[in-house]
Amino acid sequence: MLRDLAAKRYAQAAFQLARDRGELEVWERDLGALADAFASAEALAFVSSHQVRTEAKEAFLRRVVGEPAPLIWNLVRLLAAKGRLALLPQIAEQFRALLDEHRGIAHAQVATAVAMSDGERQALARRLSELTGKQVLVEVQEAPEIIGGLIARIGDRLIDGSTRSKLQALKRQLAGTTR
Repeated sequence: MLRDLAAKRYAQAAFQLARDRGELEVWERDLGALADAFASAEALAFVSSHQVRTEAKEAFLRRVVGEPAPLIWNLVRLLAAKGRLALLPQIAEQFRALLDEHRGIAHAQVATAVAMSDGERQALARRLSELTGKQVLVEVQEAPEIIGGLIARIGDRLIDGSTRSKLQALKRQLAGTTR
């Protein structure tokens, strides 16, 4: 699903409102619950359909989620009126990203050639925290094709300490000196 710029704008507005009112946790909980309501393709198709009345969509969301905070319900109604209820999962995701930024939390996607132990994962998280100045939550995936070392992505920052990239750099260096 392409990230909609409108979702980012809605999330920023919601974040500012929640921060100003001291309701960040309430918004995080309720937006997360609303986003979870869209977990199935059928639910997403239902709320995206122009043939389903807004009242039916709202009733569905109330059954699935319960009673969200009044201002969050106003956001749901606004999105329904504009035919943009399907943006809720993206809005919730963007809201979480803004909240993490506010809390000084960064997420790192790390690729390693071999599995990491819990101790290695914690040491890596500490080291990445030192580099970024934020608390870093590490998500590790095995990628044997990198041969050794690791590749870490934190936001738009890439740290490539893989053996594969070092070998490629050496190959380029050797190719450049033999000409």
